Amino acid sequence: MSVIQPHAAVLIPGTGSDDVFVRAVFEVPLAAVGLRAVTPAPVPGPDLVAAHLAALDAAAAAGPIIAGGISLGAHLAVEWALRNPDLCAGLLLALPGWSGEPDDAPAAVAATFGAADIRARGAAAALDSAVAGVAPWLAAELTRAWTGYGLGLADSLAVAVRPAPTLDELAKIDVPAGVAACVDDPVHPAEVAAAWARALPRAALCTTRLEIVGVDREALGRAAVLGLLRARGA
Repeated sequence: MSVIQPHAAVLIPGTGSDDVFVRAVFEVPLAAVGLRAVTPAPVPGPDLVAAHLAALDAAAAAGPIIAGGISLGAHLAVEWALRNPDLCAGLLLALPGWSGEPDDAPAAVAATFGAADIRARGAAAALDSAVAGVAPWLAAELTRAWTGYGLGLADSLAVAVRPAPTLDELAKIDVPAGVAACVDDPVHPAEVAAAWARALPRAALCTTRLEIVGVDREALGRAAVLGLLRARGA
């Protein structure tokens, strides 16, 4: 089995999230294993997904990369890997939201409701509802990220509700993959991440907790990187 040497790890943010959070999660854990983190900023609006995929293409123009991300970013990393098997050296997949059609997956329902609420009541009122009752750290993350999307926020949330890779598609990817889940995350069920890890031929699942990520963002990145290292050694 040949080993593809990556020149960087490119991490895509989740729905309504941003490159600031992705960098806080992954930059230090990746540096610890000698990898450079590339964290493209989202391009708000209906072309959000296309821009994320284009960012992976641009990074891979310099050579093979590790593709990854959080939530939607994990979905898109796999989608890109399926199209570019010779350029993908590995995967870092944190908090996948669903497999196949979104249906009633909690993350898809939240994004659909958020987009509709923004269009009905405006971004400020929708944000107030989105952060009501959530942990202060998560409220701060959402407030910064959603504000950064500006007028493109509703379209950005809506376009993210799309088919994710199926388990059959995941089974076709023969690169090492680190899969990370938070066992206390109701929006990104750990069962989804576990199913992804089982379907991928060379994957390891590592878990943490949202309450830990709240005080240590890197905990999520460490889980994914540890999974990747274990998958490489398997």
